[in-house]
Amino acid sequence: MNVFVNLPLRYIHADNKYLDYFIEHRLQPELGLDVIATENLDSDWHRSVADALHNAGIACAMHLPFFDLQPGSIDGGILQATRQRLASACSIAQIYDPQHMIGHAGFTDVYHEFYEEWLARCRETWEQFRRDWPEHPPVYLENVYEETCRPLTDLLDRLDDAAFGACFDAGHWHSFSQGARLNNLREWIGGISRHLRHLHLHDNDGSFDQHRGLGQGTIPWEELFAALREFGMRPSITLEPHSQESLEQSLDFIARHKAWFE
Repeated sequence: MNVFVNLPLRYIHADNKYLDYFIEHRLQPELGLDVIATENLDSDWHRSVADALHNAGIACAMHLPFFDLQPGSIDGGILQATRQRLASACSIAQIYDPQHMIGHAGFTDVYHEFYEEWLARCRETWEQFRRDWPEHPPVYLENVYEETCRPLTDLLDRLDDAAFGACFDAGHWHSFSQGARLNNLREWIGGISRHLRHLHLHDNDGSFDQHRGLGQGTIPWEELFAALREFGMRPSITLEPHSQESLEQSLDFIARHKAWFE
């Protein structure tokens, strides 16, 4: 079982105790590379964090920037800014040699009228990312506000399957995509199964993206893991707690349901 835990780089910059905790407990971080980490932290600082993880023998992953970014934007200025931000993130990510990276497709309902144009522009954004780093580790594109899996599957069908895949975020499906109401988990997993490589796991009650510990909300975990078995999926995992208590709850949940996570 290959498990990561989310850790924004800005947290490490604010207090090195977060990095120390991950090293002490042998936790693999999925490092959040946001605007603070790209604009305000220089390459020497990033190398120091990367060296600390490497010297401890701990692998990492990278969550690419997503705030305010629109990889398929119809507005040329916003599209250019998005591509520039991803290019700068690409140069930083190489310092860490991550096992995988997480990106966002950024589809929302405002693009329905311009679907094919959005799809072409989003594809070109990620193709450009690949040109910036031809040998990059796989990028897993994560669902956020997508009502169905179609925008992700249509995009991934047009990208290199070895370089790109899908990250299914259970919390986003349950809340933002109305999964708690629509009860369409199996439909989602079946729809993205040919691309599914990674999971983001956290819990909520369906009303919002609360990032609770596993088992502390109403996400139907048994149904999720049954669907993964049905479609022959064995994705890697990132836990996304927003507190130490939520992390401990999630680790306890895994220990109590070992068969699901093998």
